Amino acid sequence: MNLPNKLTMFRVILIPFFVVFLLVDITTSDKWIALAIFIVASLTDLLDGKIARKYNLVTNFGKFMDPLADKLLVCSALICLVSLGKIAAWMVIVIIAREFIISGFRLIASDNGVVIAASYWGKFKTTFQMVMICLMIADIPQISLVTDIVMWAAVILTVVSLVDYLVKNKDVMKDTK
Repeated sequence: MNLPNKLTMFRVILIPFFVVFLLVDITTSDKWIALAIFIVASLTDLLDGKIARKYNLVTNFGKFMDPLADKLLVCSALICLVSLGKIAAWMVIVIIAREFIISGFRLIASDNGVVIAASYWGKFKTTFQMVMICLMIADIPQISLVTDIVMWAAVILTVVSLVDYLVKNKDVMKDTK
């Protein structure tokens, strides 16, 4: 297993620790530990892709596991934040539904021999979602307006990126068999 794949697996392994520190009262610093774990996990997402591309270490395992690890991390965080009352459930449903739709869309495309690369809208969406999650975990009252703005931007970018994927790749849905 190469370094990018190890980083991806490390991200997956961090998720239960992140969830425990976010939801269970263990110490007085739980939310800060959860935030640190989330940031480390998010950074591994940035690193694994850069290393894989730079050193030609792209693998089928990485192509499959990296986006799955990202979805597990973000969805776990969002579901926890709903249970903590930090974000509306409907917003999380929109975000998670987009992930399912795009994953299904990519599966159909793959079955037809088409690879759908990540778009800039998708990258912006991911960045805003990660920043939103960090801000919500930190829960700093003095910047609650900033947190709200980032939250709305993340939801809007989620919808925009979905529409962008569907419009750019509408031919994938045509029955070619």
